[in-house]
Amino acid sequence: MMIFVVTSTVVMAQQAPMFTNYSNSYATINPGYGGLSEGINIMGIYRDQWTGFKDIDGNAVAPNTMLFSGDMPVKFLRGGASLSVMKDQIGFEDNINVNLGYSYHLDLGPGVLGMGLAFNMINRTVDFSKFKPTVGNDPILPSGEQSAMLLDASVGLFWQIPETFYIGLSATNLFESKGKELLENSTSSASFMGDRTFYLTAGYEYQFNNPVYVLVPSICLMSDIASTQINAGAKLFYNNKFWFGVNYRYQESVAAMAGFKINDIQISYSYDINTMGLAVQGSHEVCVSYLLKLDLEKSPRIYRSIRYL
Repeated sequence: MMIFVVTSTVVMAQQAPMFTNYSNSYATINPGYGGLSEGINIMGIYRDQWTGFKDIDGNAVAPNTMLFSGDMPVKFLRGGASLSVMKDQIGFEDNINVNLGYSYHLDLGPGVLGMGLAFNMINRTVDFSKFKPTVGNDPILPSGEQSAMLLDASVGLFWQIPETFYIGLSATNLFESKGKELLENSTSSASFMGDRTFYLTAGYEYQFNNPVYVLVPSICLMSDIASTQINAGAKLFYNNKFWFGVNYRYQESVAAMAGFKINDIQISYSYDINTMGLAVQGSHEVCVSYLLKLDLEKSPRIYRSIRYL
């Protein structure tokens, strides 16, 4: 027991939220993606995970996350810029993340490579007064509401061949910055800490003989080294107006997805079915995005898509 106590002064867990519509939020997890959509891209996602989940006292503690993001190409910077604001609440913990990123675009072969850097500000708050410890009045446990502001950075590479293929590699909260001690009179107290997370994303666009149908399989791996989450899914687009899809999150859920597009506005919905064997309900997720296309000068490229012939 003494050995366990001495060697367990630091405990970390995967804290970064994950969306089922992860392919709509690449600018948030990979600053290299900023501006690659060749227009002003504005997006909002709301995720209600394990809807209705409550603790033994009836408090609503189900995780829910809201994300607003935007990115656009910036010609005189030879790249793009991105901005995202995310509010993530899980139990009695509330996090607000603000990311401001820049991506330098480099023509590489038939595609474009975005090399990005982002500045992160994280306000992390936990209301410890709502926790019920096994032993009450323990002086080692924090009390009341505690909060801290963390400053960090993210880096990323994102290479895409338009209408064909993309792959991205990134790391968020790279320096894993540390906040104040939760108990000022204790040198061994826990403290708020940034959640360094690595991402690998990839996708491919398969076009059928009938050009109105397009299949886009994708994968996203996220890991904080202590744990790894794998998402694999596919979307079938019809006439670039409607789409249906599925996503599998390893050892967690299976999701059904659907969406439609009106002019430059896309609305998506997904429902996750829990596969963990726990008595929790599914998760709802709604995404609305808008793309304002810009008339940009482009270098000549060769596409295999028949839509460009």
